[in-house]
Amino acid sequence: MDEIPIGPAGPADAGEILTLQLAAYVTEAQLYDDPHLPALTQTLDELTAELADGLALKATLGHRIVGAVRGRLDGTVLRIGRLTVAPDLRGRGLGTRLLTAIERAAAGQAEWYALFTGHLSETNIRLYERARYEETHREQVRPGLTLVHLMKENA
Repeated sequence: MDEIPIGPAGPADAGEILTLQLAAYVTEAQLYDDPHLPALTQTLDELTAELADGLALKATLGHRIVGAVRGRLDGTVLRIGRLTVAPDLRGRGLGTRLLTAIERAAAGQAEWYALFTGHLSETNIRLYERARYEETHREQVRPGLTLVHLMKENA
């Protein structure tokens, strides 16, 4: 996966990133028995605005966006979200590379990195723990869905 370049994403990428996001989050929807997860209900206009305002990176294989991640600085904390990898490329290290890339992109401004995932998303939790994120707390959103919040200091 080292041959897949990672670079900035912007509003012009919104359509393709939304398509990737929808494909990637179907497994999460199945896991939680919830087709209305925020990643699946986000509109193109919402995503376009988000890409214009925050830090966003994409991984491209040829002309295809195969991964993306977004972040937003909140004081000295980079809040990382929507780490997304194309389903056919999962398990090859691209998610780890995207996570490292967004951390590096904000390293001069962020003292902490924060993210969350669902409690049943064991693969995601393992990825974050391998990247030295530590669980800070859990938040029950509704019956059947608890968010696991994790943080890591920019060392």
